Parts: sequence; structure tokens; C-alpha cells
Amino acid sequence: MSKIEELLSQKILILDGAMGTMLQEYKFSEEDFRGKRFADWPVSVKGNNDLLSITQPEAIAAIHRKYYDAGADIVETNTFSGTTIAMADYKMEELVYELNYESAKIAKKVAEEVTAQNPEKPRFVAGAMGPTNKTASMSPDVNDPGFRAISFEELRNAYKQQAKALVEGGVDVLLVETVFDTLNAKAALFAIEELKEEMNVEIPVMISGTITDASGRTLSGQTAEAFLISVSHIPLLSIGFNCALGAKQLTPHLEVLNRYASSGVSAYPNAGLPNAFGEYDQDDEEMASQIKEYLEKGLVNIIGGCCGTTPSHIKAIAEIAKNYQPRPYTKLQPESIQ
Repeated sequence: MSKIEELLSQKILILDGAMGTMLQEYKFSEEDFRGKRFADWPVSVKGNNDLLSITQPEAIAAIHRKYYDAGADIVETNTFSGTTIAMADYKMEELVYELNYESAKIAKKVAEEVTAQNPEKPRFVAGAMGPTNKTASMSPDVNDPGFRAISFEELRNAYKQQAKALVEGGVDVLLVETVFDTLNAKAALFAIEELKEEMNVEIPVMISGTITDASGRTLSGQTAEAFLISVSHIPLLSIGFNCALGAKQLTPHLEVLNRYASSGVSAYPNAGLPNAFGEYDQDDEEMASQIKEYLEKGLVNIIGGCCGTTPSHIKAIAEIAKNYQPRPYTKLQPESIQ
């Protein structure tokens, strides 16, 4: 059993907050994104946050450190779009391994430094694996419902490359996150299981879906219970939800996972719902007070923040969470899950 698995049943683990929200404060220009190495890149790269792990590594390290200092036990690598599929937008498919490997190394170095200062509170790194910008379950063309912009095999290969780089970069856990299409996620999970066998490594896996609207379903149409059942054949460290909704709106969906999940349950909601300008107004105290309901009901093992959250949000959440016990669960072996 890994250290993070051991801790999961002993305390509520704190995940970090948003990387993008923090990067916006730097107001990086096109030139900042490019750095010297990509000064002559043929297309615009502004907005390619993953690239900043190569061109602005000090900023990425500083953000990780701020979240650890705020009380986070786990930070996510800066690799949300780190697949050949997503990087095709910037013609940077060839950089995928390096982007993931360097992002993992940056986060791991900070984790080791912070852990050395307080060995009683070990810090971990989660290799973030985002959903890509294509979906395997639905057609992007309303006139051709049978069309698919991506195949399962293409997704599997892309995710496997990303996972390999993250593992070799030193992450402690792999996090398949912001799942809007479970078929995409199943490709990622399949790739990870293959990689574990090929590399002869055991690395814990987290999965986090996203409920996209008031219907309580993912974009590909699954309820929380259906999402859980769809991935229950894989041994998971945790299953949960992130993004799209604020903490208050996410509660009933976490209650479903709490009722049925044999793994840990995670949640990292947005700082409320976006305003008319797409900004998040919920302050740290309000968000923490809403998350308190999760803790009082014993719904979660891992809690953090998504869009709009900052170290101050994570600090407020960590302060409340330390007063509560984690959700109890019995981790079943894969063959015993029906």
C-alpha cells in the first residue's frame, strides 16, 4: 500500500486549487509564453498553459509552493492539456513527453522541499490528465450523428504517452480529471492499466468527472451513479467530481458516490458559479462554509478547488477540514466488485 492510500482513511487530504486562475495574475504575453526557445514558433502559443512548464518554470513552481503553504497535501501537475490531441492546436505534438515530464519534475521538486521542512506532513503530486478537446461518444456534426472526431485507440495511445511521462517524471498518483465523456476516461484508464503492467509499477489512480448542468449528468449523458458503475472495474484510489458546479450544487452528486463507491471520494468544485463575465466571485469563507456540509455528512476523503480558487480558498478549506474525519470506506479488490 502506498503512503497516500494509507493516509486516505486516516485524514481528509487537501488537493490544490486552480492553476489557470493563478497564472492569470502573471498576465503573461505571447512573448512570455514563447520564451527564447519558441520565439519563432509558426503559430500563436498564448494560452497554452502547459508550455509554461518549459518557458516559465519558476512561475509554475511558485504556484505549487503557494498551494502547499496553504495546506494542500496534493498538487496537480501543470498538464491538463498534455496530450498530442490537445497540443495539436499549437502544433506541439512532439513536445508532449517533455511537457509532462518537466511538469512532473517541477511539482515533485517542490513537494520534496516542502516535505523536508515538515516530514510529519508528506506532500504528494498528482499527474493531471485532462479530457482532451475531442469526444469519443458523440458526433460534433449534427448532420452526421455517426461521425466521431476521435477513436478509442487514438485516445488510448495519447493518454499512454502522457501517463508514461508523468510516471517517469515522479508523480505519486495519476488523476484522470474533468471527465465529460466516460468513453474518453475509459481509454485513459485502459492506457494506465497497460502502462502499469508494462513498467511493472503500481501507481494509485484518481478519477474525477464533471456534472455539466442542472440535469445532474455529464456531457455524455451519465448520472453520478452511472459514471461510478462505468469505471468500477478499475481499482481506484478515489472517484469524484470537479469543475462546472460550485460546492453547493455538487452536494447531491457526492451523496450518490458516498452511497455506492468502494474507493475514496474526492471533490474539487469551482468557486461558485461564474458571473456574466465568466469570473468567479465566491470568496474563501463562503466556499469553505459550503464545503463544510460535505465534511459534516462524511462525504469526502479528498477536497480541493477548481476554477476560480486560489491559495486563500484552499487555506480556508484546509482549516475546516482538519476538524473532521474522512469518509469511511472499505476498499474492495477488483474481482469482488459486481
